[in-house]
Amino acid sequence: MSTRTTHSVVHFSAPFALRGVDEILPPGDYAIDEDEELIDGISWLAYRRVATFIHFPSVASNSRTSQLIAIDHAELEAALQQDRTKEHDGSR
Repeated sequence: MSTRTTHSVVHFSAPFALRGVDEILPPGDYAIDEDEELIDGISWLAYRRVATFIHFPSVASNSRTSQLIAIDHAELEAALQQDRTKEHDGSR
């Protein structure tokens, strides 16, 4: 089965937590990798996400080492939505 990895960067304006990460993560930009596999047997190219990873620490960190932590994509989306809501409400 053919796989691909897509890379993106997400921004958090406030500290946030994700399951599988033992600490509260500080605000900042975080690199995200998503592994997807090709769905066979259909007449067009389609992929399904099979894994999502966050790079820790944030992109702006001066750290020479980083961790790649597997996270739930839906939980990442919920944390981003909550961060956007806090940012628009001014309730940080």
